Amino acid sequence: MRRDDQRLNDILEALDWIAKAVAGRTEADFLADDALLCDHSTAYDCWRGGGPAECGSQGRDPSVPWQDIMGLRNILVHEYFGIYWPLVWQTAVDHAPVLRDRIAAIRSD
Repeated sequence: MRRDDQRLNDILEALDWIAKAVAGRTEADFLADDALLCDHSTAYDCWRGGGPAECGSQGRDPSVPWQDIMGLRNILVHEYFGIYWPLVWQTAVDHAPVLRDRIAAIRSD
């Protein structure tokens, strides 16, 4: 079983990939890039980050929206054809950087 610090590293790795995937892009660029959306996508990394959130660390910082992270993960995994991609974009550009800062702070404590 993976330790909390390993799970936090997994989340940070996913958030770093998301940052690279959206850097220098507009929402229109993002939505038009089928490879980004469907291959090693931002959604995949949101999902990958949500898996470790389900397994541990939730009690370490109540300011992290663990339930929202797990909820997004469940939508991305189970409702793939019902994903509202503009919301994934918004999550990637507005919420992921803030979450990355919070997770990094937890990891360094």
